[in-house]
Amino acid sequence: MHQIEPFSNWLTYYDSSHDERSPFFGKEYNYDLYSETVYGYYIDPAWDSFGSETLYLKTLYADYDEGFVVLEFIGEWNDTLYNDIMTLKRDFLELLMRDGINKFILIGENIFNFHGSDDLYYEEWFEDVEDGWIAAISFPDFIQEEFRKYKIDCYINMGGTLQINQWRTLHPLKFYELVKQLIQRRLN
Repeated sequence: MHQIEPFSNWLTYYDSSHDERSPFFGKEYNYDLYSETVYGYYIDPAWDSFGSETLYLKTLYADYDEGFVVLEFIGEWNDTLYNDIMTLKRDFLELLMRDGINKFILIGENIFNFHGSDDLYYEEWFEDVEDGWIAAISFPDFIQEEFRKYKIDCYINMGGTLQINQWRTLHPLKFYELVKQLIQRRLN
């Protein structure tokens, strides 16, 4: 698991440790020290902790003028035991929303498991974005099935055309425009 790194090709366009609005502003990464774990396995030091015991993220890109953020995740999304959605929303997403972010692109290729609970925090997040949206990109099929089982798909757009396997080949603004167009088609 330590070999799974967050996507780094967009670092020339955005680095959360250099973004004064980012919760990770000023963070110094020690790429020689592996300290965070999922399932007892070390993960790459480039992943960021937002307070969950089993889920980590990386802010790949944020654009406050356009009001969007791209977040990549790794680990187990566990709402049953750890209420990860509450921690994510209260300790991370609300900070971004205060700075005008209302469109969220979540990349979930490295989500290994999902344990659902109720959908209250998803509903609250959905209501908080008002004119924005939440899109889950490239989540594994079995995770999407679990999201549907817990009715999370009522709040997060996922599946179908949002399984964008070539997202890494796109410039972050082109990626955002593509997701935005796909979401607008769904809403119309």
